[in-house]
Amino acid sequence: MNITFIGGGNMAAALIGGLIGQGHAPAAIRVVEIQAEARARLNAQHGVVCVDGVDAAAPLGEAVVLAVKPQQMRAAAAALRPLLQHQLVVSIAAGIRLQDLSRWLGDYHTMVRCMPNTPALIGAGITGLYAGAQVGSEQRALAEAILGAAGATLWVAEEAMLDPLTAISGSGPAYVFYFIEALQRSAQEMGFSAADARKLAIETFVGTAKLAAQSPEEVTVLRERVTSKGGTTERALASMEADRVQDLIVRALHAANERARELGEQLGKDE
Repeated sequence: MNITFIGGGNMAAALIGGLIGQGHAPAAIRVVEIQAEARARLNAQHGVVCVDGVDAAAPLGEAVVLAVKPQQMRAAAAALRPLLQHQLVVSIAAGIRLQDLSRWLGDYHTMVRCMPNTPALIGAGITGLYAGAQVGSEQRALAEAILGAAGATLWVAEEAMLDPLTAISGSGPAYVFYFIEALQRSAQEMGFSAADARKLAIETFVGTAKLAAQSPEEVTVLRERVTSKGGTTERALASMEADRVQDLIVRALHAANERARELGEQLGKDE
């Protein structure tokens, strides 16, 4: 399959690297990127054809991946609009709803909207996908193949579910980093060097996440198994419960969900 990327930033580079790592031919990938430095980097790293304008990328192939910043989407859609000929359009721009993108593309409907997260940069991401009603099974499979090159995928039945998905997994890496920071800080306050504190915090988090992923048991069961009666873990969790840490985290994610909805409305306005 031939794929054209509009935008050659970090996420596009991650997807391109993943596709090539899975055996996709570099010659079948084109990238439209206005920055010469980014074009040179992508060409050197992956051997893909890079151009500075959409016209130079024609013919576009079976799929077009819109990987520009949300604020640049309207201009990118205007340039792309006259060149579309039944391609699958895949958008990874946060907050841009399909109804707005469809309008900017001239009432185009063969589209999939995706929400990846930053671990995709190392092939360990998870991407939420939503397909418009006019996207067939083969095109859904194509979208999944493209985004699956950077990690796991999860289809949602309603586009509105991409807002809470953004709050959970899109923003989720920041919450994980925040907790790792707290572990590091605690370790240093208890006497560990900065390097050792970092190692303890990160390896604990990585190992625990792998255990949860590989275990058939619920996370609650795994937590209870670590929490011995009268032990150190029980004391720490009791302190967190007294401070309602879990409730505060849940409230924060609801706030993120609401902000995702607000941004979708703002970005879709025609000025």
